[in-house]
Amino acid sequence: MELRHIDIACLSVSPVNMRGTRKASDLSNILPSIRARGVLVPLIVRANGSPDHYEIVAGKRRYHAAMAVAEEGGVAEALPCAIMEAGDDAAALEASLIENIARLDPDEVSRWETFTRLVREGRKPEDIAITFGLTDVQVRRTLALGNLMPRIRSLYRADKIDAVTLRHLTLASKAQQRDWLALVDDESAHAPVGHQLKAWLFGGASIPVKAALFDLDSYSGEIISDLFGEDRWFGSAADFWVAQRAAIDARAEAYREAGWQDVVILEEGAVFAGWEHERRAKRKGGRVYVAIGYRGDVTFHEGYITAKEARRLERGEAIDKPIRPEISAPIGIYIDLHRHAAVRDRLTFCPGVALRLMVAHVIAGSALWRVSVEPQRAHNDAIRESVEICPSETAFDAKRRSVLALLGFDPDTPTVTGGYAGEGGLPGLYRLLSALDDESLLDILVLVMAETLEAGTSLVELLGLELGVDMGDVWTADDALLDLIRDREVIGEILSDVAGDDVAKANASATVKVQCGIVRDCLTGTNGREKIEGWVPRWMTFPPSSYTGRGGVGSVERAQSLIELPPALMADVDHVPDEATLH
Repeated sequence: MELRHIDIACLSVSPVNMRGTRKASDLSNILPSIRARGVLVPLIVRANGSPDHYEIVAGKRRYHAAMAVAEEGGVAEALPCAIMEAGDDAAALEASLIENIARLDPDEVSRWETFTRLVREGRKPEDIAITFGLTDVQVRRTLALGNLMPRIRSLYRADKIDAVTLRHLTLASKAQQRDWLALVDDESAHAPVGHQLKAWLFGGASIPVKAALFDLDSYSGEIISDLFGEDRWFGSAADFWVAQRAAIDARAEAYREAGWQDVVILEEGAVFAGWEHERRAKRKGGRVYVAIGYRGDVTFHEGYITAKEARRLERGEAIDKPIRPEISAPIGIYIDLHRHAAVRDRLTFCPGVALRLMVAHVIAGSALWRVSVEPQRAHNDAIRESVEICPSETAFDAKRRSVLALLGFDPDTPTVTGGYAGEGGLPGLYRLLSALDDESLLDILVLVMAETLEAGTSLVELLGLELGVDMGDVWTADDALLDLIRDREVIGEILSDVAGDDVAKANASATVKVQCGIVRDCLTGTNGREKIEGWVPRWMTFPPSSYTGRGGVGSVERAQSLIELPPALMADVDHVPDEATLH
């Protein structure tokens, strides 16, 4: 008989279950125990003919109690199961013993003490599992409690923490355990418990390793394992998303190369609305939709078009085919990062600009900045009203209104932070702040602002123009860019830029590789070509431009958005440094 944990979604009550499948089970006497410690005694199940699905022969009440706990907490844990083999009477007898005889004290600390004594006497974890009718995972989980500080085990014994909290604490280092106990002792603090504890241990995010699309062998970030060696999580959500986004872009590019009409990458957390789409084969114009979950999971939905498009096709109307972007995602990243590096280097010479940027980021926020407003939560209406009418709050509110008026915000906006809703976004707010004087600047401010300036944004476009960034002074063409260019039309235009129209026309029928080679010779002055100095692709200049009219160049689109800002936001400013100040 095989013992293993099975996902609760893969289980259902068997029609032959002695308690039946229609009558609701009385869970009153087992629900508190399962809510506190989970299902400890395995269910008896057998395959029902469907792949990866099992029916419950014995354990209906434990199954329904686990379902009830999952609905309460939103987390459905896999259940321990003993899998019967069809026609095996011996297995059925063994299952009966597991169900009725091999019972254990539900106190996991007592189980740990018992198992620890057995290990000292030479028993292996797999032997213990067989003896007590448990899975290897359950035994290792129990033995892992030995890595906890004695006081934590005592808290569990005294019913002051539950089994989920106890289990997550086995993931904590000794230092983290001490920090957690300090929170327990601090009456003014809150010690995280249950599933909140995992978020506390991982700094607010717990992304499982199984969510990764990329090769873990090439991942340089931290990966944290539990003490059982089975579950692993990424130590840094930010590092994970850098690698995951690159893998998503690579997979999307592979789909396009394979002939799919388009690949639509949804916003993080957005659900693919299958009911608003219809299936369509690749050869008939089907797209691939990519759904990205908050915990890193990615789902590729192949072969769909929208329901509206399907209706148009039924009426015989044509649907415009998506235009292939001028550059690939890797080229876009290359361009954004090089231009970002140039802008933030120039920013370190400009404390006045950095100060205004910092204020703009605090007010409006960005993908790299998170600023929260004090919520001033009150326990009752009386306290809330007292604070609202007190002299300090009244005076503070008057000051807030004067700042709102100075910035041109809505006077009824409750806070300055997060209160900007202008058409220009973060660059527009920066333009507003550019007209304000500053009294003092801190050297550290420019460094902090440079480190938190987000790449690939319209703010980089604005700063590049305002700071007079010349990419030709700080960037040199390299193979990393040239090897990414595979578009014949684009390389033809670049060849014309570098070597002249005559050379470009003479080599118009050559392969992209050959034309790239000529461009490389011109830039390096090799193979008899005259060396060209200071060449910069149009995508990377300030302001940027494109080589074709097909679009898909992020820097160009972001620069165009700046042109559309209201005139008041594009007013001249007088704090931009001259060349002498910069150098």
